[in-house]
Amino acid sequence: MRASRLTNTGWTWLPPRIASRPASTSTPIDFPGLDRKWQKIWALTKLGEFNRKKDDKREHPTYVLPMFPYPSGSLHMGHMRVYTISDVVARFNYMRGRNVLHPMGWDAFGLPAENAAIERGVDPAEWTARNIEQMKGQLQAMNGVWDWGREFRTSDPSYYKHTQQLFLMLHEAGLAYQKEALVNWDPVDNTVLANEQVDANGCSWRSGAKVKKRELRQWFLAITKFAGDLHRDLDTLEKNNNWPSRVVDMQRNWLGKSEGVTFDLEVVKSDPTSKSPNVGVVNVYTTRLDTLNGAQFIALSLGHSLVQQCAAKNEELRKFIEEARDLPPNSRAGFKLPYLKVRSLVFPQVGDVEGNLAKASRSILLPVYAAPYVLDGVGTGAVMGVPAHDTRDWEFWGKHQPNKAPKFVISPENRIPDWNRPFTEKGIMAHPHANQSHLRSDDVSRLFTKALRQKGHKPVLTTSWRLHDWLISRQRYWGAPIPIIHCPSCGAVPVPRKDLPVELPKLPPDLIHGRTGNPLEKIDEWINTSCPECSGPAKRDTDTMDTFMDSAWYYFRFVDPKNDSHIFRRSVVERTLPVDFYIGGVEHAILHLLYARFIAKFLLSTAEKRPGITRKDTVAEPFKKLVAQGMVHGKTYSDPATGRFLKSDEVDLSDPKQPKVIATGETPSISFEKMSKSKYNGVDPATCINKYGADVTRAHMLFAAPESEVLEWEDERIAGITRWLHRLWRIVEHAAHFNLKAAEKKQTRRLSHQATKLLLLTKGTRDSVTAKLEAASGFNTVVSDLIKLTNALDIVTFGFENEVTFHECVEATIKMVAPLAPAFAEEAWQILHPSGPENLKTKSIFQHDWPDFDDIKGSVSPPLTQTCVLMMNGKKKFAAEIPTFDPTMPRLGRFLKQQLLEETEEGREWAAKPAHRVLLSRVQDVFAGKGGTVLNLVLKKDRNVMRMLEKVEKKEERQAKRNEL
Repeated sequence: MRASRLTNTGWTWLPPRIASRPASTSTPIDFPGLDRKWQKIWALTKLGEFNRKKDDKREHPTYVLPMFPYPSGSLHMGHMRVYTISDVVARFNYMRGRNVLHPMGWDAFGLPAENAAIERGVDPAEWTARNIEQMKGQLQAMNGVWDWGREFRTSDPSYYKHTQQLFLMLHEAGLAYQKEALVNWDPVDNTVLANEQVDANGCSWRSGAKVKKRELRQWFLAITKFAGDLHRDLDTLEKNNNWPSRVVDMQRNWLGKSEGVTFDLEVVKSDPTSKSPNVGVVNVYTTRLDTLNGAQFIALSLGHSLVQQCAAKNEELRKFIEEARDLPPNSRAGFKLPYLKVRSLVFPQVGDVEGNLAKASRSILLPVYAAPYVLDGVGTGAVMGVPAHDTRDWEFWGKHQPNKAPKFVISPENRIPDWNRPFTEKGIMAHPHANQSHLRSDDVSRLFTKALRQKGHKPVLTTSWRLHDWLISRQRYWGAPIPIIHCPSCGAVPVPRKDLPVELPKLPPDLIHGRTGNPLEKIDEWINTSCPECSGPAKRDTDTMDTFMDSAWYYFRFVDPKNDSHIFRRSVVERTLPVDFYIGGVEHAILHLLYARFIAKFLLSTAEKRPGITRKDTVAEPFKKLVAQGMVHGKTYSDPATGRFLKSDEVDLSDPKQPKVIATGETPSISFEKMSKSKYNGVDPATCINKYGADVTRAHMLFAAPESEVLEWEDERIAGITRWLHRLWRIVEHAAHFNLKAAEKKQTRRLSHQATKLLLLTKGTRDSVTAKLEAASGFNTVVSDLIKLTNALDIVTFGFENEVTFHECVEATIKMVAPLAPAFAEEAWQILHPSGPENLKTKSIFQHDWPDFDDIKGSVSPPLTQTCVLMMNGKKKFAAEIPTFDPTMPRLGRFLKQQLLEETEEGREWAAKPAHRVLLSRVQDVFAGKGGTVLNLVLKKDRNVMRMLEKVEKKEERQAKRNEL
């Protein structure tokens, strides 16, 4: 048999077994070379189709979907984390014997591509295509495999034809409508932004420019009609931790459901000679009717009819409204409406409230303010200002009436109130200077509602939502055109479906370079058309759709990507959806996920009317399991004196533990922050892959932090993963030299204690790894489990008397490593099971099933020892093997303490440390639990002892982390 180096990237014959070669002289691993070799093989064998059972069209495949990327031209570390997790989950499920759907496509429309193309003087389509080609190679370089037969880009006419069809379906259902609206205008990108795309400081999410307000006629989608369904089904998503609680909470907060009461209050003129509007009523909304007695003002939104009536006659108010349009939503600016008051009620706080509450009430006059913090469309646009019991009202009142104290009317029930800050919780109705406690908040609200009804104020229990309808109009070129034709006679007319797609016109050169605004408005031959209804002259709508519209339904398209006539076929959707594992950044927790859920619910709610669309409980929600991974932060150096971020060539890293600022010799400030060009802390995945190999980079990324948390990237730490894989490689080469046929003849049915121990450890690791990968969580501990198993194999590599068992355990270990480090595992498997090139597809490790140890019970010997864990104050310190014993023996705790601390090497080593000796001298009680498998030492409750224990535990945690590597 011919031998060749592992650096060969083509078909290779593996090195021959040399029985005399010791494991310590293993062949060096060229990880990048292995990547290139197996990437070619996976592409040739189309592993990414992940199809085990081609004939069974009825079986639900496991649908693993990473959030598809925007083709910026280069993958960043955040991409690498998403697609590593996705690939691990897909490969694992395939090895479990399941068909897997693991597609990839491109979120290709959008403002960034258009702006980048303008800067370079190229067409956005050309720029996007070039970037996709580059990024596709980068995806394959990270050892990921996808079903490229399902690939599409949202900028393909064959895709956005169906995006336009979806718009028409929404329009026909009355959910897509056009109206004049005060909108957010980005003066840099010259386009409208949805409220969700404006940050808390009133700046654009993309350009960073201060957003302006403009009155424009825009297209909206009535997502608010689905608010109840979107809110209700969050409970289902949160069950069994299928969706992270923080994401569910973010969606709940964004939906902003509130249960309250609306009621009428009389508006009166404080000056009969004023030009204020005629008296009437204002409909007020509150979620805390129990605080009615504490109301000190009424706040109205800028768009409220009463404010608009006053503005028509008051130039100063008109100027305030114009300026306030550009203020952030949390602004405490306000304008007191002159000569207007609202007559409110104050109810008694003591006495027989059930009997005389309405009759005993008295009226008071409250000032009225126009306030930007009250939003149009939320509630009634009129709120009851109660400074003592609402944080926003407290801040507003402090600015406008600093000399008037807030009126506290609700007190905490079981603690002394603090009248220096608002009390926003529910409590009891009590006067701040009285000793009496009265009714609780909910009872007060009920009684006030009844009294308001008796007084003719028309209280109505109301559900309000913070959610607004979805603004989808964008005044840009690179997006799906809105399929509407505007006719002077017929109005807004939908484009007939047979005429879809409405394609984007090719941009002439003069509209590409250095332009601003929407070029579609300047292409007359595209705009001018005929009306589908009357055939008269008409014009196309020049707005394009928000790109969130493209990504709101793409998961449907992947299941039926070649269907030209329908968005998807009913039978395929029923068999495939919901997505089993949806993987992406937590930054998409609100907008994208909310819009995708809305579109899915719309399509399902119209099932009876639409051929090709199904309504089925199992796909009421599009994403069954959501894996929302944290961001990747880079190591950031800054000048300690000025705070200026330092470039890599400004820092001396010859000693990584003691970096120096080259210019000053000082130690720089070090932090981990979101990667960005301005902070010089970006890490190029391609650089890491070329240096360490894709498998090492993947495994380190999984190991360095729990998937839901921020990952602080440090190249120095990657060496631990490299050492682990080299150690496992030596073990594989050693096992490959066994003469298994001869060993099988010698092996008895019953295994020795040593073999039993290794087999049970391998089975335990398999059970732990399987459970975590099935749940797509705890990837860092998956790597940790496998490192521990590798260490156990390494200890017994030489002198292990049962070669068959050892070989089985090594095989199982490599299979468990395969989803994480696939090229390494493929090569290791070939060493264990050599084959010619013609069999590489069938002999691929991914064509083999996941390890199974369910049949080992009859093979293992009765244990001579058992594991016992020593704990201190409930925290594990170490585990050790002690002789088997009778768990019912008297004084079991004393026996276990003696065995663990005096008779085991682990115990003697642990007890010999000075700090541990001190802690052992402070033990107050000894408890044996779980049949003697756990011994818990309980320390005396002394402050100094507890401090010492905490210090020791922190030090041990740091050491344990270093030891794992």
